[in-house]
Amino acid sequence: MIEKLEPIFSLIPQVKSPDYRVPFREKLKWTGIILILYFILGIVALYGLSPTAVDQFGGLRAVLAGSFGSIITLGIGPIVSASIILQLLVGGKIIDLDLSQPRDKVIFQGTQKLLAILFTIFEAAVLVLSGALPPADPSFTGILLLQIIIGGVLIIFLDEVVSKWGFGSGVGLFIAAGVAQTIIVGTFNPLSSPTSPGVPAGALPHFIYTLTTSSPDLSLLLPVFAVIVVFAVVVYAESMRVEIPVSYGGVKGARGKYPLRFIYASNMPVILTSALLLNVQLFAEMFQKLGFPILGTVSNGKAISGLALLLTYPTVSTIFTNPLEVIVFGIVFVASCILFAWLWVELSGIGPKQVSKQLYQMGMQIPGFRSSRGHFERILQKYIPAITIMGGAFVGFLAFGADLTGALGGGTGVLLTVGIVYRLYEELAQEQMMDMHPMLRKFLE
Repeated sequence: MIEKLEPIFSLIPQVKSPDYRVPFREKLKWTGIILILYFILGIVALYGLSPTAVDQFGGLRAVLAGSFGSIITLGIGPIVSASIILQLLVGGKIIDLDLSQPRDKVIFQGTQKLLAILFTIFEAAVLVLSGALPPADPSFTGILLLQIIIGGVLIIFLDEVVSKWGFGSGVGLFIAAGVAQTIIVGTFNPLSSPTSPGVPAGALPHFIYTLTTSSPDLSLLLPVFAVIVVFAVVVYAESMRVEIPVSYGGVKGARGKYPLRFIYASNMPVILTSALLLNVQLFAEMFQKLGFPILGTVSNGKAISGLALLLTYPTVSTIFTNPLEVIVFGIVFVASCILFAWLWVELSGIGPKQVSKQLYQMGMQIPGFRSSRGHFERILQKYIPAITIMGGAFVGFLAFGADLTGALGGGTGVLLTVGIVYRLYEELAQEQMMDMHPMLRKFLE
């Protein structure tokens, strides 16, 4: 059924895939260009937006990688929302696609882009028509809607450029860039705070200011310390691995270890879960606008009852005022991370079946066992599902707890950024090594 959409895919503009191996410097160039464009788009303000607009998704802003009030207000929300829908449909076998097959993979990617564009239109319409992003004048409604859609579509294509011509993915790059900017500005900004004229807005300048004017306020440094703690925990978790001994059947005595990361599904479960929470809020507003508030009610951009309230990021104060709400949110958040970790492993080709096939085709074998794909799969079946569930639960719990600390950039944002930068560093190192030693290219690729 989904194959019938193929003629539509040809109508959607696409970024041309490189027909050669992109050198390290060229990848670096394209990544830098897209990053600069992203920051430029982030300062292009929406024309016609009312000054009374409230950022109702402030708690998700780090994950959305969007800049509120700018043309990229939606950020990566539509891309991740499309990914969620497809993962659930393919994972539940409602759509029968084998992503190891080139044609099915093309169909998957085309469908994801089409869905991302549709979600861009949907999310822009809900935000504008529900009053979350109200126009300064009713006559500006159309132009405001058009600007948000254009910004959302631009992000989709910028992500595609990075994925094909740069390092990593645009989704990860934009999240890391936005969080890094928030941390740097929040820590070192010497400019006056809008709410307290004459007082520096940055945590460190503000602390120094209190030293010179009154008794020092150590609470100002808590968000900075929270960032450091989350950073240290994530770096430690990223270094945790389960190592399976392997040998190369073609070379006697050649042995090594195949590492399985503890955070096996990376940080994608947190991104997907956060996007799911965003869509609950959007659908709550849409149903409320239609007169059927089945997901709860929203007032002034904030959920005040129902499922929408239960799935709103809690604050530190919520722990004392409504601990049950915090517990429910935490359980749902961690459970969703586990679910998306499992789906991500199955659909991204890193499950036991796919990995065992790759290792077998490379001529690898486990010492003490004869070379067999079945042996590989049985061994990996003992480890990969377990670390997928534990890793998904770990990142979910860490993201949930880190957000309650009030860390600069958001605990979830710091968690995602550390993981993204860690993997980006590994990719950069590998690409540079392959350029310096061409003989390694065939082995690593």
